[in-house]
Amino acid sequence: MENNDKNKRKKSFKFSRKKVCYFCINNIDEIDYKNTEVLSRFITERYKIVSRKASGVCAKHERKLSTSIKRARIMALLPFTINTKLKS
Repeated sequence: MENNDKNKRKKSFKFSRKKVCYFCINNIDEIDYKNTEVLSRFITERYKIVSRKASGVCAKHERKLSTSIKRARIMALLPFTINTKLKS
């Protein structure tokens, strides 16, 4: 019984490589809201902004990225939500 408890306590740790900021690598200082190809990389299939931890973007570029995505949504370059029709 003790042996089973010890096996449950063991956790497997997987070390993954640290994600590096896409904008820092490519020396992109200003993120343009009109460039929807780049912005769509940081949006989920439900059109939510991907978190910084998941995307690997640094804090500086995450702030700029979120404002440019919001501007693109207001200008109707990116959708706010998925187009779904409700059944009546």
